[in-house]
Amino acid sequence: MIYRFEICANSVASCIAAQKGGADRVELCAGIPEGGTTPSFGMIKCARESISIGLNVIIRPRGGDFLYSEDEIKEMTYDIGMAKDLGADGLVFGCLRSDGHVDMEAMKILMDAAGNTPVTFHRAFDHCCDPFKALEDIISLGCVRILTSGCRPTAPEGVGMIAELVRKADDRIIIMPGCGINEDNIAETARLSGAKEFHFSARKPVESGMSFRNPDVTMGTEEDPYATVQTTVQRVADTIAPLKS
Repeated sequence: MIYRFEICANSVASCIAAQKGGADRVELCAGIPEGGTTPSFGMIKCARESISIGLNVIIRPRGGDFLYSEDEIKEMTYDIGMAKDLGADGLVFGCLRSDGHVDMEAMKILMDAAGNTPVTFHRAFDHCCDPFKALEDIISLGCVRILTSGCRPTAPEGVGMIAELVRKADDRIIIMPGCGINEDNIAETARLSGAKEFHFSARKPVESGMSFRNPDVTMGTEEDPYATVQTTVQRVADTIAPLKS
């Protein structure tokens, strides 16, 4: 069995660690606390210059739901063009209607913008009201992959649904488990789901190098303003190891 591994990378440093750890591909995201948003021009360009493995770019203009306005869809088409121009190997996006079904009209606009660039439908899938209808809709759109936690908080919890999706997909589309996958559960998730691709972050906190710190000021909602969370080479290697062996 040949497995493939995608790292949810929140920085150029995380991309580099993913490659050194043995990953096949990264999904480049900003706004990780929001579930991932479109990275900047500079982040995409630097990532492309820094790694030779696959580079997929998430196209998501904001956190929150996946019901997008006309202006947001237009914004996403511009971001798709930017990501393609900067050398992205794949794109990651997903749109829903207010009733929880896949927004086929919006998706077709974005798929047209993507052109021949492969598209992964992201975890908007887990917010669909009918995952099996969504599966067929997404296949009909021409997406190559669905990222899913099996409609549960984590992929290990949703492994039963993931296995059913793998069965129903029948090699027409890749079902890629993601969320909560780590070195302790990836082998069992693979065994129970039958999936061949896996998505995980392999991150850990990295302490700031700041010697002066103002304890009275924070930025945003982070718990520790003097630490970042970053993918590490060791955690990538450790998570891949159970399936490599």
